[in-house]
Amino acid sequence: MHARVQNPPRGAATRADFILRIGHAGELATLVDIDDDACVLFVQAGFDVDLPPHHPYTRAERARWQRCLGRGSVVIADAGETSIGFAALDLLDGSAYLEQLSVRRARMRRGLGAVLIASAITGAMKGGAESLWLTTYDHLSWNRPYYERHGFERVAESKCGPDILRELENQRHWLPFPERRIVMRRSL
Repeated sequence: MHARVQNPPRGAATRADFILRIGHAGELATLVDIDDDACVLFVQAGFDVDLPPHHPYTRAERARWQRCLGRGSVVIADAGETSIGFAALDLLDGSAYLEQLSVRRARMRRGLGAVLIASAITGAMKGGAESLWLTTYDHLSWNRPYYERHGFERVAESKCGPDILRELENQRHWLPFPERRIVMRRSL
């Protein structure tokens, strides 16, 4: 199984106001910029997520994003000269894992996240995956309920492989509200 996005899904690659493309290895700063903007929602919801660039969690997250960029498994949405969202697809336990989905706040609630999820699903399916996994918060409207609307279901930790459990434990160690972090999966 490969976690590589070869082509954006047909019909979703071009919209009137954005296009999708595969990210390349030199675009880590673009992903960080998009995610920093999106993370303002967490701050507004009372989360202390302002981790400095040298923090162990931040460094590990950026290393994963860079690995995804190097594999060709990041889809970036561009509107003119500005990158407005991305989905990074990785592998955990030999299965497709949605490493990150981020959309700039000014572009949220317009269907871009759904297009990026569809692109990740297409990439996972082309790589031979039978399901797409992710970790998220269960109590925020733009997390668990959003993913449920896109076909994801909560998975008991007893049904998770060691890589997913390790990632969940890492998130629970560093992120606020650790007890609210969950694993979800969508069958493909």
